[in-house]
Amino acid sequence: MHDVLGSLLAGNTAHASAFDDRFDTLQDGQRPDAVTVCCSDSRVMQDHLFGNDDPGHLFTVSNIGNRVLQDADGESVVSGDVLYPIAHTGTETAVVVGHTGCGAVTATYDALTDGISEPPGIEHSIGILEPHLRAGVETLPEDLDRAAAIDHLVEYNVDRQVEFLRDSDHVPAAVDVVGVVYDFQDRYDGRRGEVHVSNVNGETDPDALRDAHPEISDRIDRLWEY
Repeated sequence: MHDVLGSLLAGNTAHASAFDDRFDTLQDGQRPDAVTVCCSDSRVMQDHLFGNDDPGHLFTVSNIGNRVLQDADGESVVSGDVLYPIAHTGTETAVVVGHTGCGAVTATYDALTDGISEPPGIEHSIGILEPHLRAGVETLPEDLDRAAAIDHLVEYNVDRQVEFLRDSDHVPAAVDVVGVVYDFQDRYDGRRGEVHVSNVNGETDPDALRDAHPEISDRIDRLWEY
């Protein structure tokens, strides 16, 4: 433990040295340009995957399954950690970041097909995803192997999270909601670590997206058009 902690603190020393003067304009509050909702996976480095070194630029949220929703008194609502920057800091862009080989999507897939046994906290999180992914599991093409099925379902999950944000009365219509998939397993054409845009404000057709957003056309891609 001490070796790990020592290494972490050494890294923090380097961070503090590099970032010391980057907080000067942030002492009294924050107005992040975007809120990103990523999966809690050690391979998904939220700020780094967008090349961000600026405090105050991204409001980063992570949980298993890059969920934008939570249960509140038996009702599905937009998670408070996602909603906070939208409601209180003027943030008008939300980016849902799925990733290839997602463990939470895999566990949900298994729960919906064969059943699983997990500790209560993990089971609760998977249970939140299950009703939103059930139709996707039932719609998957039959010729897919397990890994491909999971990655198709990753896209489907991103779409459902985008849809939930857009349908919420608590998210203003002016907020742009984008869905992307972070690929480090060679599932898409491109380099490992690239983000592929699959959904912009509910539009999922790649051709329509490229026509509407020509400036990012080379980053628009999908595995599954269902």
